[in-house]
Amino acid sequence: MKIDNSLPLEYATEQNKMNIFGFWVFIGAEVMLFATLFATYFTLENRIGNGPAGAEIFELTPVLIETLVLLTSSFMIGLGIHAMRIGRKNAMLTFFGITLLLGLTFLGVEIYEFMHYAHVGAGLQVSAFTGILLTTLGTHGAHVTVGLFWGLFIMMQVKKKGITPQTANKSFIFSLYWHFLDVVWIFIFSFIYLKGLM
Repeated sequence: MKIDNSLPLEYATEQNKMNIFGFWVFIGAEVMLFATLFATYFTLENRIGNGPAGAEIFELTPVLIETLVLLTSSFMIGLGIHAMRIGRKNAMLTFFGITLLLGLTFLGVEIYEFMHYAHVGAGLQVSAFTGILLTTLGTHGAHVTVGLFWGLFIMMQVKKKGITPQTANKSFIFSLYWHFLDVVWIFIFSFIYLKGLM
């Protein structure tokens, strides 16, 4: 395997470059998935039937906590990638670990939020609005859950094999995925929660 030392380790081989390109194609498919969910949400957001509207069920404090936690995790994984590029394995693992803990905190708050919705009668089948709201939030939450397991497996590989072109490539691709989830959340925060509270 030919390694180009003039490039960051995650781009150092042709296979690594192809892996990153392939992942961008995957991100494109994910963009289409969430674009479809957002388009459906905007179509159905006023179809509340006998159920509650967004302004009646949204609570700003948990949403702000989720946003702060997820954006901080994005910063942490950026620090982890920087540590990886300068060969600081322990620092990289620490920042990745903090990222995953913040992701776990996000999921905990989101579970609380879902329990709140169930408590106030905003279930999946109450109205078209609650159905698409819970589907959109649940899809994002499922992605975060997958990311937690994925990140954990990568940390185990880095701990066992060290920072190699392969583990660096996997770590970098995982960071792209995590940043993507943060971007999706910013859209959820802005166009679902803030808009719904107005």
